[in-house]
This record gives sequence, structure tokens and C-alpha cells, in this order.
Amino acid sequence: MFKQQAKEEYAVVLDFLPNGHPMDTKPGHLKTPIAQALGRDHFVLLELVPKKDNFLQIHDEVYIGEGKRDKIHHIYGKVIFDRLTQTAKEELNFVVEELVKKHEKRFIEFFNKAAPINTRRHQLELLPGIGKKHMWELIERREEKLFENFSDIKTRVKLMPDPEKTIIKRIIMEIKQEDKYNLFVGQ
Repeated sequence: MFKQQAKEEYAVVLDFLPNGHPMDTKPGHLKTPIAQALGRDHFVLLELVPKKDNFLQIHDEVYIGEGKRDKIHHIYGKVIFDRLTQTAKEELNFVVEELVKKHEKRFIEFFNKAAPINTRRHQLELLPGIGKKHMWELIERREEKLFENFSDIKTRVKLMPDPEKTIIKRIIMEIKQEDKYNLFVGQ
């Protein structure tokens, strides 16, 4: 349930390093251009190697799936948050926010289908600012009628922290590996 193997089809560029990673100890002429990117569907941090003479822009969405890629030569591998450049770290919040807005339906479905993790904890409680009181109110409201969007949740659940910001905070926490449970970030 929590540790799905994530295969990304698309990624959003967080930073492009045309002269390779600054922490790379290879001589300059041996360095490969690198793009640090965030997977669009599973929020996996990746380093990508662009095709020769391909200059990527921050926020470009690039295809990295199994088929023919137009801008990316290959996926160098996964990368941890601490290894991101400062630019990539700064862009991460903006990109996650955009992706949450763009795929609102997916996150509303989470609120409508979230289930217990074990006898003491519920998936909803893993969201920042959601305790037992909010969890039970969310469950009661969704039993009356499923949520339609973020503003529907805000309207029907009293004193609920902003659900969109809550999802964004949770995704960032998971990317930074601050919790053992992953609701949205693939491994």
C-alpha cells in the first residue's frame, strides 16, 4: 500500500546543470549535463541526462517513459533531497504546488478513500494539521456525500486547515523522507 515501485512517464525539470553537477569530481571535459527533476505522477526525484545539444529550461515537462524520448537521453538515477542544488530545492515547492493544482481530482479521491493504516492510525492523520477530530469530521462528511474539490472540503469541514496546502506539505515531507509512511511519493 505505501511502498509502490514508481515508474514515471513524465518529469518536471527543477534545475538544469549544463556543465554537470558541481559536486562531481570529474574534470570539466568529462562532466555530463544533468537535469534534476521531479516525477509528475509519483513525485520521485530524478537526475536526467539530456540528449546532446539539448538545453532544458526549469519547469519544462519532459517525457522519460519507455517509448522514444525527444529531450532526454537516459535517466541517471534517483536522487535524495539533500543532493539537490539550491535552485532545485527552491523550485520544488512551486512545482509540487502546480502539480497538486493540476491534478486536484487525484487528491480529492485520496480524501474520499483514505483508510486506516492500523488500529490506532488513519491515513488522514498523516496529513499535517489533521488530528483525530478533523479525521472523524472528514470521514463523517464524506459518508454524507463525497468531496468534489478542495473548496468543498474547506466549506464542509469546520476549522479544517487548507486541504491543498496540507497535501503540498505532506508531499514535501515525503520527498525529504521525514516519515516512514508514503501516501503520495513513490519509491
